[in-house]
Amino acid sequence: MVEEWLARAMSDYNRASLEKKESYVASLHMPGPILADLVDWCFQSLPDEILVGLEVDNSKPHRDEVDELFRAGDHRFDLFAGQGFVIGEAHLVNRGDSYSVHHLPEEWTDGLFTESRGARGARFTHWLHTHPNAPAIPSGADADAAQSTEGVDLILGVDFSPAGPLPWYDDIEGERRPLAKDEQKGEPEAENADANRPRWRSRFFGRSDRRPVLGKAPTGHSIHGLELIAFHRSGVGINVIFVDEDGLPYGWPFLSDATK
Repeated sequence: MVEEWLARAMSDYNRASLEKKESYVASLHMPGPILADLVDWCFQSLPDEILVGLEVDNSKPHRDEVDELFRAGDHRFDLFAGQGFVIGEAHLVNRGDSYSVHHLPEEWTDGLFTESRGARGARFTHWLHTHPNAPAIPSGADADAAQSTEGVDLILGVDFSPAGPLPWYDDIEGERRPLAKDEQKGEPEAENADANRPRWRSRFFGRSDRRPVLGKAPTGHSIHGLELIAFHRSGVGINVIFVDEDGLPYGWPFLSDATK
């Protein structure tokens, strides 16, 4: 089970993934509980970035009806390692600044991983790293690191305050895929404030200040929004679909009915 706020966010994200499916040549299916872990680790590590290794579950292929619904006209088969299988595991590998987080700590490497494999040429199929106070759009360093990824790379962007030396960086071009955002225009006052709050709230969130926020992270930072994208080392975008324990997308009844 995942919390209500995250289930709603994933349903909204999946709806956008369906609407934008012709912009993608392949898809990646991520279980909701794994996303919950990623968000948890991200919030607990602020303001640092984190690097997470993702492995697929070879016993859980994508459901045919889901692949058919989200398949674009120019879909590419066998584009990356693990394609067609649901993500099964996530491991927090590294934490640090943008200059060091892409590199694996010594305990995650051994003699098999030579320099020719790249800084992230390790045991995992897919990789995810966070962008604290920056959109989920690949930088030049991200694109370079992705060259040693056999699967796909994902970026989780998080907008938070106080920003400290990391103010929100928004002057960048690329496809933006919001995962969660607060649509409130201001913080309600007086005794009815809690009654007017968004219902989708996480266990990490407490009371917020007067800025529109999703809530509080364990570090005390106010969270204002989340973004998520995935891309292949060739530069093409990969469509992310959030699925439940049965392999069906969150919001499936609406998604399947919308195409009839």
